[in-house]
Amino acid sequence: MNPSELTAIDVHTHAEVSSRGHASLDEDLDAASSAYFKVEGRNRKPTLEEMAAYYRERRMAAVVFTVDAESATGTAPVPNEEVAEAAAAHPDVLIPFASVDPFRGKAGVRQARRLVEEYGVKGFKFHPSIQGFFPNDRALAYALYEVIEETGCVALFHTGQTGIGAGVPGGGGIRLKYSNPMHVDDVAADFPHLKIILAHPSFPWQDEALAVATHKPGVHIDLSGWSPKYFPPQLVHYANSLLQDKVLFGSDFPVLTPDRWLADFAKLAIKDEVRPKILKENAARLLGLK
Repeated sequence: MNPSELTAIDVHTHAEVSSRGHASLDEDLDAASSAYFKVEGRNRKPTLEEMAAYYRERRMAAVVFTVDAESATGTAPVPNEEVAEAAAAHPDVLIPFASVDPFRGKAGVRQARRLVEEYGVKGFKFHPSIQGFFPNDRALAYALYEVIEETGCVALFHTGQTGIGAGVPGGGGIRLKYSNPMHVDDVAADFPHLKIILAHPSFPWQDEALAVATHKPGVHIDLSGWSPKYFPPQLVHYANSLLQDKVLFGSDFPVLTPDRWLADFAKLAIKDEVRPKILKENAARLLGLK
């Protein structure tokens, strides 16, 4: 992958269907998320091959991952190995992240190390609300973070409200409290060399996310899941100033396309010298791309 040939690096995309047609969400949650994000008239579940072609056509790279929340949902994720193999087949556009359910315990820790050493994954996605855990749960998650920090990978945490479960009675049992970014502040303090991304504008905890990213050198923020026209003013202010080297473009594809995101980002009051940092340069540095 040659970053100089790319127009942007999208650090937040989802593999939602396996090569065998297995979906990573059950039908109720999938339908609710499609309604929440107003996904109409396009492919809601592109294959990994289709994702590679989509991003290659746009001269973009994409970090891609599944979400392993099987212990909470009963639904198996798209296999991490399949995501990594697709990225290996399309190294010009796909960057593999993995996801390991913290409730897998020691087996999950072994799996994480194997995914890095044998499959070349570059980071791990956590979705505390869906997986049902507090990121600062030492007994549950810290052994995973040790592997991620040791191998130089990135830990990406969903933060804030989630479209998954929105509108379903009881939110589908998904609890928002787990995704307060202040829980990740403990992780950043306890693992000072761990590279962390707080995913999304962290509604209703935007100020907390900005505080953590400003205070902890290893913490970054991706801007996925929201159209830029809805970004909170304080997020735009910090992206333009104190956090201009730590804010990253992310779409949340396929529920939000990079086309839609970039069109709205072009209208946002971002300094000319900051735009390329957000769209590509910060991610290239964080991911170690050359």
